[in-house]
Amino acid sequence: MSPGASVTAHPATWRDDKAPAKRPQSPAESFRFPYYQRLNQRRLEHLASLGLPLQGRSVLEVGAGVGDLTTFWLDRGCRVHATDGRPAHEAILRQTFAGDPRLTAGTLDLDEPGADGAEFEIVFCYGLLYHLRDPLRGLEHMSSVCSDLLLIETCVSVGEGEAINPVEEDCKVYSQAISGQGCRPTRAWVFNRLRERFAHVYCPVTQPAHEEFPLDWSRPAPAGALTRAVFVASRKPLDLPALAPGLPPRQRW
Repeated sequence: MSPGASVTAHPATWRDDKAPAKRPQSPAESFRFPYYQRLNQRRLEHLASLGLPLQGRSVLEVGAGVGDLTTFWLDRGCRVHATDGRPAHEAILRQTFAGDPRLTAGTLDLDEPGADGAEFEIVFCYGLLYHLRDPLRGLEHMSSVCSDLLLIETCVSVGEGEAINPVEEDCKVYSQAISGQGCRPTRAWVFNRLRERFAHVYCPVTQPAHEEFPLDWSRPAPAGALTRAVFVASRKPLDLPALAPGLPPRQRW
């Protein structure tokens, strides 16, 4: 699809149930309903299309929730340490992947990460950065334990400048910020903070095929809509046609 093309809205009955008041309140049910399932499918098919070296790596997954994205890495022969800030989610991760020696699970709150941490080739941060009260502290920790690739997908605010844009979230909802405060940083803020910590930072030339991932960044976001972007930070240069060494004003599917 061309950057200027419109995205057709689908019936709200299956794609628009994002309000906390409508969500089931058990940990698993907070993630496993049509909106999240569809979003995860689009996220992962896009990640697989980028041509990144993802097979057989050591992976730290942060904000793993109940493990809906974790099998992406296990199916590629990776060793995964799946973490989440909520102990209830760690328990579900341990139960779900019990008996698989490639996976370990732990509790990690990136707002309060602590000083120590083992090193991993890949740090996978999809759907977490915007749930942090202090995204800079989270980025600092992730970069400190990352030896090769930091992969981030996050909600952002549309705009040219750098801003964190704090927002309130409902901490009683299992998929939302533990602290009750998240953020909606601009793309420039995320990109520049990554450039301060990695020699090579990229944005994909494509976006996941989902209406929350804009194709034309010159257009204001619809009122109340979530807006998402993907970032790839690397210790080594990546010569891949799917990646741009900057913030593309337009992207495609």
